[in-house]
Amino acid sequence: MNKPVKELEEQSITVEIPEIIPVLPLRDLVIFPYMISPVMVGRDLSINAVNYALNHHKLIFLAAQKNSGIDEPGPDELYREGTIAKIVQTMKLPNGLLKIVVDGLVMGRIKRFTGETEYFEAEIQLKEVQSVYDAELTALLRQAETAFKDYASLNKNINAETLVSFENITEPDRKLYFAAANVNQAIDSKLKILKKNKLKDQYYELIKLLRGEVEILKVEKEIDHKVQENIAKTQRKFIIQEQIKILQEELGEDDALSEEEKLLESIESAGMPEQVVDKAIEEYNKLAKIPPMSPEYTVIRNYLDWLIAVPWIKRTKDKLDINHVQKILDEDHFGLEKPKERIIEHIAVLNLVKNMRGQILCLVGPPGVGKTSLGRSIARALGRNFVRISLGGVRDEAEIRGHRKTYIGSMPGKILQAMKRAGTVNPVILLDEIDKLSSDFRGDPSSAMLEVLDPEQNFAFNDHYVEVDYDLSQVLFITTANVRYNIPLPLQDRMEIIELSSYLEVDKLEIAKRHIIPKQVKLHGLTKARIKFNDEAILELISNYTRESGVRNMEREITAILRKVAKDYVAKLQASAKDAKKQITVTPQLVEKYLGAPRYKKTYLRQNFSNWECNRARLDQRWW
Repeated sequence: MNKPVKELEEQSITVEIPEIIPVLPLRDLVIFPYMISPVMVGRDLSINAVNYALNHHKLIFLAAQKNSGIDEPGPDELYREGTIAKIVQTMKLPNGLLKIVVDGLVMGRIKRFTGETEYFEAEIQLKEVQSVYDAELTALLRQAETAFKDYASLNKNINAETLVSFENITEPDRKLYFAAANVNQAIDSKLKILKKNKLKDQYYELIKLLRGEVEILKVEKEIDHKVQENIAKTQRKFIIQEQIKILQEELGEDDALSEEEKLLESIESAGMPEQVVDKAIEEYNKLAKIPPMSPEYTVIRNYLDWLIAVPWIKRTKDKLDINHVQKILDEDHFGLEKPKERIIEHIAVLNLVKNMRGQILCLVGPPGVGKTSLGRSIARALGRNFVRISLGGVRDEAEIRGHRKTYIGSMPGKILQAMKRAGTVNPVILLDEIDKLSSDFRGDPSSAMLEVLDPEQNFAFNDHYVEVDYDLSQVLFITTANVRYNIPLPLQDRMEIIELSSYLEVDKLEIAKRHIIPKQVKLHGLTKARIKFNDEAILELISNYTRESGVRNMEREITAILRKVAKDYVAKLQASAKDAKKQITVTPQLVEKYLGAPRYKKTYLRQNFSNWECNRARLDQRWW
């Protein structure tokens, strides 16, 4: 089968190369002639090919894979160009792999595969490189030598021994393959050299390859130089800053850097009281003596940032027109006459006094009667900023007063955080769910709230983080609660309780017509021209589908109806139905269709009571 077709002279040794030899696929590796290289063999087809070569002529054809990720490549996944090599050494490793050392002999090309199944076997056509020694080849040789030296000087992976070996080679073809083997490039680029049949063309490809790599390495070196230069500048700047600080201390000067000057200007322009300014300046002087890399620097800087961020003098102008406030409250809420009257009285006194320290309003009522939204309406009517603080589940006193700034990650409490969000000294702060405060071993937050809500104390509220007195007397505090007896008695003593009773059916009807339905119709992309609720449908919702003190469940049921109406409208619109643009009137029958059977019936209790009376009468007759 193996017919001798050529004899190759290598170092005065005649090598007989058969026409058909086994093929060894290589991953991410190209072996050139005159190149001795180790190869790891682990696949069954590859091991069989090596064993066959060892048992016969020790010759094997080395072909690179097109895709190195394929574990079992087929003939179509191999490049046709490659190198015929001789196996000069083998070693079996403990992990089952086979390590062989191959010596590249001559270039070749796969003409066809024989179809052998145990290993790859192919008919190989030898490629004889045509070389004409003239001026052009001499010039190419010099260009290649220069390019390879430039590449070696920039590439850290090429040592001095490799460069000396390259300079000692005299044969042009051997010099070419040595340089190509040591260039870190993709397989496609290296195979371009093997595809050429003329030595000059191969040199052109090599020079192109080397110059491309040299340009890339120059850019990488330039980038690395810039990075190192920036690092050096940063270190130099830090050293100079430290030297300036030391010199300033020696000279007794307190001149600060530009960033610290801005910080000092912010402290001076924040409008802090005198004692707070003294505290801030004291901390600022500490900051100027601490290196920026120190953890203490960050702690002090955050503390000063909080002092600057909290409002000290900025305020909004109150809108104290009683008629305007009454109009806003009536627009946002139906009913609630007692809370509205109390708010109007408070604003009337503000017109006369301008700065009143009175009791805190506490809105007590069941869920859904509008306590939170009433607080938001008060802020809108007065033209003040509004901030809501949820107190549900607060059980740590530090959440109200803050942590000491010596702790890692410490922050001011909820009150000063709310003041920062408000940005003014006279906002409306709603303390929601004050009856849900709880206490444990970490402290009693309700005791901390005493200083916040007591008009005789809150002008000098002390947060543990800022450690200075803060004036809360201009803040309009409004608290809410569901149940009065859950509010701690000391807090009740400092608040004026305003009861918000449950809504009657008439009130719910008006609230639905004036507020809920218009708002939800707009939110669902509908208009009054497309949907209309009649009073009987709303009353059906109120009496037979919701039984609550407020209006939240009623709003949920209305949104459920609007979603179904929107679905029907879109379905008709997409089907090009003629009645798609007709107005839909929600009736009690349509309510039952959309929401199912009524959940409650007015006669339910009466019927059960009468049935119970009848059964009791029958039992009495049997007993007697």
